[in-house]
Amino acid sequence: MEKASNTPLPRPYPFGVSEFTTWPWSFEQDVDQYGAIGVDAIEVCEFKLAGLHPGEVARVIGERSMAVGSVQPAVRTLFPSLSQPEPKSPRDRMERFQRTIERLALLGDNVPFVTNTGRPPSGNIEELLQVAASEYRRAADFAARHGARIAFEPLNPTIMNVESAIWTVEQAIELIERVDRESFGLCLDYWNVWQNADVEAWIRQAGSRIFVVQVSDWRTPRSFQDRRIPGDGAIPLAALMQATRESGYTGPYSVEIFSGDVPDSLWKSDLRGVLESSRRGMDRAWFDAEQLSSVP
Repeated sequence: MEKASNTPLPRPYPFGVSEFTTWPWSFEQDVDQYGAIGVDAIEVCEFKLAGLHPGEVARVIGERSMAVGSVQPAVRTLFPSLSQPEPKSPRDRMERFQRTIERLALLGDNVPFVTNTGRPPSGNIEELLQVAASEYRRAADFAARHGARIAFEPLNPTIMNVESAIWTVEQAIELIERVDRESFGLCLDYWNVWQNADVEAWIRQAGSRIFVVQVSDWRTPRSFQDRRIPGDGAIPLAALMQATRESGYTGPYSVEIFSGDVPDSLWKSDLRGVLESSRRGMDRAWFDAEQLSSVP
């Protein structure tokens, strides 16, 4: 693969893209297109790697001078969820999760692997939390032995009891403290948490436990997968970015857009245009965050 000759100027923040954003493309297309527009970090989705050796994946990403910001395992929820119903047993699911870590940890030093809780069994959130503390502690130790980390992601209340039992940064921090492992931290997705009470204060409090940051924008959802390009919705991205910067986080800000089961799906549009528009929206939000930071 040849590098693009018109590489964009460096950004004041590491610009990342999740492969979920370009769902219809193959891994090879993702890497080619991301590299061409100057993406700094890729969030790798395991489902796109079928038939590819991890060493080859690392080589191809490296050719584009990109880092791996995070990995989305094919089975990432502790309990079954709408999007990932099998296998049923939390222990079996975590064993699958750990196999993904074992296979893909070589993609980067301390690369975070994203996880969610899944549905609480019979609505029993207390049982879920007890299982989560034990299973995530074991998985975090496994990740540390492989030079990797686990990033727990609270999800939006719109998918409560469908994909997750935890929907605020505060609740996620409580679980992180309960697991009590340096290799277990937070995946901060603005779309999921922007409506949390005191969210900016909780982001600042999370501090060094923030392992992953994901960005998209909000309109009232019409499906479980209905997100917008950064800057095209209601999320106060600049304020959230400012809080994230003040937390001490210096990693990539990765665009993660889902756009399924809607009539104007971004996945059916010009995906290169989606990436370029996302980059411009992120740049505007970052500039506005810098202005907020300069106000006494």
